[in-house]
Amino acid sequence: MELLLALERDLLTAATHCNNLHNIAMNHNTNTLQHTATHYNTLQHNATHCNTLQHTATHGNTLQHTATHCNTLQHTAAAHCKTLQHTAPHCSTLQHTATHCYTRQHTATHYNTLQHTATHCNTLQQHTVKQSTYCIYFEDDQIT
Repeated sequence: MELLLALERDLLTAATHCNNLHNIAMNHNTNTLQHTATHYNTLQHNATHCNTLQHTATHGNTLQHTATHCNTLQHTAAAHCKTLQHTAPHCSTLQHTATHCYTRQHTATHYNTLQHTATHCNTLQQHTVKQSTYCIYFEDDQIT
């Protein structure tokens, strides 16, 4: 009986030890699984954060490209404005000169017309003088 009691005690001790090992294993596995799940959640959160950062970086690159394009347009506009601003007085000068040339051309046309008229008047006057000379000679002939 003693042997039986010793065996029973050994079995009970072994069973307790098994239960303890089982509990330790369960706790250890649970902790490991919980730790793994936490680690997975952290990795998933980091991946989401990385995707957000990547999206933001892409948006940033687009904005940077747009800003560069705006700077180019601003530079081009400023250069054109300076050119136009510089050209505007020249345009006014050219317009004034063109008006002056047109006036001179108009005056020259009038001068040519007057010169032609004067020539025509001189021709008529000479012709009239000759006619009146003939008339005077003719009158003189009749008088004599």
